[in-house]
Amino acid sequence: MFLSVLGVVKGATAEQIRQIACPGTKDAGTVRGGLKDLEADRLVATAGTAVRVNEVGNRVTEKLWHLTPAGLEAAAAALDRPAREMGGTAKAAAASGATHARKVTDTLAAFLQTRPEPMLPGPRTAPDAVPRVFVERPPGLGPLIAWTTEVTLPVAGTFASPARGSLRADLVCALPGAAPQLLFVEVDNGTESPEVLADKVARYAAFFKRPAAPRRPAHASAGPALWHTVWPHAAPEAGQRPAYPPVTVVFTQDSGPQALQNRMTALGRLSHALWKGVWHRWPRPSEIGGEDGYQDFESRIPLLATSLRQLASKGPHGPVWWRYGHTEWGTLDVALADLDGLTAYRERDQADRRRAEEIREQRAAAAQAEIEAARRRHEAAAWPCPGCGRPLHPHPDFQMGDHCATCARELPEGRAAQEAAEAAARPRRLFGRRA
Repeated sequence: MFLSVLGVVKGATAEQIRQIACPGTKDAGTVRGGLKDLEADRLVATAGTAVRVNEVGNRVTEKLWHLTPAGLEAAAAALDRPAREMGGTAKAAAASGATHARKVTDTLAAFLQTRPEPMLPGPRTAPDAVPRVFVERPPGLGPLIAWTTEVTLPVAGTFASPARGSLRADLVCALPGAAPQLLFVEVDNGTESPEVLADKVARYAAFFKRPAAPRRPAHASAGPALWHTVWPHAAPEAGQRPAYPPVTVVFTQDSGPQALQNRMTALGRLSHALWKGVWHRWPRPSEIGGEDGYQDFESRIPLLATSLRQLASKGPHGPVWWRYGHTEWGTLDVALADLDGLTAYRERDQADRRRAEEIREQRAAAAQAEIEAARRRHEAAAWPCPGCGRPLHPHPDFQMGDHCATCARELPEGRAAQEAAEAAARPRRLFGRRA
């Protein structure tokens, strides 16, 4: 297990290895013993020291351990990775104290949140003065084998020989079937300006945009991006809209909440064009009125930020993430959801369509009810013909109580009127006499 940890992080102290591999042990003594055995087998070595402050405020100097070439091959076998993907032994970094690499290791431990498991007690001369209590850790994002450090992301050139302007991702988590399936982590120690940090985000965007086949005919359809070929499990399926994987920035410097907020704000302002969605406006159904729309995040990076302190205490699934473009801190699932994105718009649009259909049905039912009410009023106003009893309805030619047209012709005045009308209709003969 110790070889696997060093195979991922390349260099670490015994305490850091304990936090990742076996946090259930009382202290790092077990890890140091195991490392000495590996050192005797020439699989690991030490080339420098690191200083940390322990829980009670004391400065502690520790050895920095790294793999040897033989240990690198053994770690590749333990991690089931090709040896060519393992990188170097990190001997030079360990010799210089590996300040940044140690923060990356602390960040990985905060992501993994390895659960402490009780270990079988060894022989002791005296029992512990205070019984040990294991603190339950929050869920982590892992396992260890899903993580890789110092991953080359060439904006041009090759992975083996990247061009100028390329970058190395501090941490990459590739976990098929998880959410997210692919996650890039940038560890910020506060030693670089916000402009430099924002430039790294821009280089992430350049790498995500890079096609796998750069020399394609102008009339050919766009092919897959280069990162799709490296992590095919995270590539969009056929018919899905292309989307960039999330990039998280973990601020490790414990400089107070206001300083952290200022640095986060500066990063958001300088990288605004890389994460801000484009608003598309669409009319709502005429029955509802108004407009709606969605933020299009195609070719935009889901950019998240947190502090190492929050990540270590609450875990990667806790409400520790600030998604640029959101208005509140949220869990990883909430932070990864596009606010006012296409998915949310489609849900609202379907709800609008259902509501519009309900309104049309209500209006049609109301119109039919009015027609039926008018018919009933029309029927209620009818009266029977005094002559034949036939029902008569209100009409400009009739008044209440009148006879129907047939009966009216049978009445004396009706017959006279009928004869007069027939006479008026007959043609006149010579000298004005009617036929």
